[in-house]
Amino acid sequence: MTRNRELGEFLKSRRARLRPEDVGVPAYGSRRRVQGLRREELAQLAGVSVAYYVRLEQGTADGVSTEILDAVSGALRLDPDEHAYLHRLAHPPRRVRAREPSRLRPPLQHLLDSIGHAPAYVVGHYTNVVAWNRLTSAVFVDLASVPAEERTWSHQIHLNDDYKARLGDNWETVARRNVAYLRFRSGEDPGDERLRTLIDELRERSPEFGRMWSAHHVTDLTHGEARIRHPEVGQLVLPFETLHLPGDPDLSRLMLYAAEPGSPSEQALRRLAATSRHLSSADLTSRERS
Repeated sequence: MTRNRELGEFLKSRRARLRPEDVGVPAYGSRRRVQGLRREELAQLAGVSVAYYVRLEQGTADGVSTEILDAVSGALRLDPDEHAYLHRLAHPPRRVRAREPSRLRPPLQHLLDSIGHAPAYVVGHYTNVVAWNRLTSAVFVDLASVPAEERTWSHQIHLNDDYKARLGDNWETVARRNVAYLRFRSGEDPGDERLRTLIDELRERSPEFGRMWSAHHVTDLTHGEARIRHPEVGQLVLPFETLHLPGDPDLSRLMLYAAEPGSPSEQALRRLAATSRHLSSADLTSRERS
């Protein structure tokens, strides 16, 4: 999908979710032919001409000012991530950044291996898991057994039935969060061919992914909570935080999980840590070298 089409469809999707009463627009009559606000109503709220706004929904953003984008964003009631995404679609950033890590810095792997009672891993810009500790595989997916080309959370969430079963009723939430993050990433690097290939593959192989992608939700991944129905230790509730790695531009972030102290989840993690024979990325590398 071209950037112009992305811009137009994003604006239409955000306009469709607003009702006249949400923004103080009089709703004349009980029947409306369009879902959400009319383009004329949105243009009036943003303080731009209808013709100008129509051009934006047609994907024509050449010369559009930051002030107009801010006005449209405010009228659409975009959140901060959506606001940034709109600006990036209209004014694509120019980035020159390596996307394939040559090697993981040893201190990062040592940090992961030192975390023995909670999952922790380093992820790249394509949700690809670059390095992980043993509990990551024990709790989520046995990453050592996953083909390298599918060792991404996007593949596992949308295409791995065993992982879907572990997520249980929480799968829809996790899947939507993943799709929204991929759309956020596509706004950061609109010309990233590897990212586009990943998204196209998932749209082709997963009808659920395609449905969620068409909703145009946009969210960065900063923190949250994982809920896992583990076959050995039962339900796990694991809050997580993400830490950016500014010294490693070819990596995205470090993901750290921690169960609430004294909780059943903490006790379950300790049992898994004591009994699991899953491999960390360091274990897998050592095995492949021997």
